[in-house]
Amino acid sequence: MQRVPVVDKDNKPLMPTKCSKARKLVRENKAIGKWNKLGQYYIQLTFEPSGRQTQPIVIGLDPGKKYSGIGVQSSKVTLFTAHLVLPFLPVKKRMEQRAMMRRNRRGRRINRKLAFELRAHRQKRFDNRRNKKVAPSIRANRQLEIRVISELCKVYPISGVVFEYVKADVDLTSGRKKARAGIGFSAVMVGQKWAIEQLSKLATVVKKFGWQTSNLRKHFGLKKQKHSKGDAVPATHAVDGVVLAASQFRDYLPFENSISRGHYWQGIVTITDAPFTVIRRPPISRRQLHLMIPAKGGTRRKYGGTTTPFDIRKGDLVKYKNKLGFCSGYTGKNISVSDFNWKRLGRYAASKVTLIARSTNLICVPEIGGAIGPYDQIENYGRSTLSR
Repeated sequence: MQRVPVVDKDNKPLMPTKCSKARKLVRENKAIGKWNKLGQYYIQLTFEPSGRQTQPIVIGLDPGKKYSGIGVQSSKVTLFTAHLVLPFLPVKKRMEQRAMMRRNRRGRRINRKLAFELRAHRQKRFDNRRNKKVAPSIRANRQLEIRVISELCKVYPISGVVFEYVKADVDLTSGRKKARAGIGFSAVMVGQKWAIEQLSKLATVVKKFGWQTSNLRKHFGLKKQKHSKGDAVPATHAVDGVVLAASQFRDYLPFENSISRGHYWQGIVTITDAPFTVIRRPPISRRQLHLMIPAKGGTRRKYGGTTTPFDIRKGDLVKYKNKLGFCSGYTGKNISVSDFNWKRLGRYAASKVTLIARSTNLICVPEIGGAIGPYDQIENYGRSTLSR
C-alpha cells in the first residue's frame, strides 16, 4: 500500500502514513495537503504529533550517463521511485558550441600579423587550472540527482543514501581502462567523488559496486530491462535504485563463530508497489549575448532566456481550456504551450492562457502503473516467491 509523506508544523519530516489516514487528517482540518517540486503530494500537520520517533528510510541512487534511477525504501514498504533523464548530451553540445563561438570571436579580434607581444591578448583574470575540476556535462548530471535527493529529504526522514560506485582508471597515453589503481584518472570518478561529498551533507553515504547491485537484484527476484535503456519504465534504472536502498535492510554479510565462518543473508525487507515519476530538466536555451551569425545593421535579435512580454515565463506550468502544459516560448502576442515531453501543443493568445505554477526548473511526469512489485516479505534465509 502506498504511503503519503508527512511533515510537522516546522516542515520537519515525519514517518509517512497511509492514504486513508492522510485523507482523514485533511478532512478533519488537522493537516494541509501540499505538493512539492517533484510533483509529490504530502501533508503538513497543524497540531503537535504525539511522537517523533522515526524508522530508517534509505535512498538508493543508480547514477548513469544519460539516465539515472532513484528509489526510496523503508524496511516495510517502497515509498518512491524515479527515472531521471540526465542533461549530459545537451550540455556537452552547448559547451562545444560556446567554445567554437569564443574561438571565432578571439580570432576576429586578434591581429596575427603583429608580433606576439603586440597582440591584443586578454590577460587571465584568475587561475583556471584547478585540481579536481568536474566536467560541465558530468556536473550537470550529478547536480540533477542531488537536486532530486535534496527534495526527497524535505519530506522523508532520510537516514542514508546508497550510491552505486564506479571504479574506472584510465591510462592517459592509450585511453584504455586499467584495472590497477593509480594509472590515471577518469572524469566519471572525479564527478562521483564530488557528488558523494555533496550527498554527505544530506545523509550518510554508503557505496556499492555494480556487481553487488546485480547480486542483490537476483536475490530479490527483480528483473532489469537490458535493452532500450531510455524507456521510462521502472525496470530500466529505478529498479536498481530500489535494490540499492533495500541493501541497507537485507544484505549478504559475513559472520564468524567458534565453529565456522562465512557469509549469509541477514535482515528483513519488503519491496512493494510505489509511485513512479519521470524527471527531467526543461530544454530552455540560455540567453545568448553573441549570436553565431552577425545580424545586419549590428542589431542582435533576442535568443534564449526565460522572460516573455507577459506575466508568464518559460517553463511555467500553464493551462489552456482543458489542456495542461508548459510555456516553451512566445511569438508576438501568442504563447507556445508544450506537453511534458516538450512537444508543442500549439500557440494560444496570452490572454487565454492561465498560469498554474511557477517554474521549478524540473519537469516531473507521474506515470501510472509503474510499480516495482508487489513481492512477498523476505525473511532470514528466505527468497521472494513472486518474480516479475
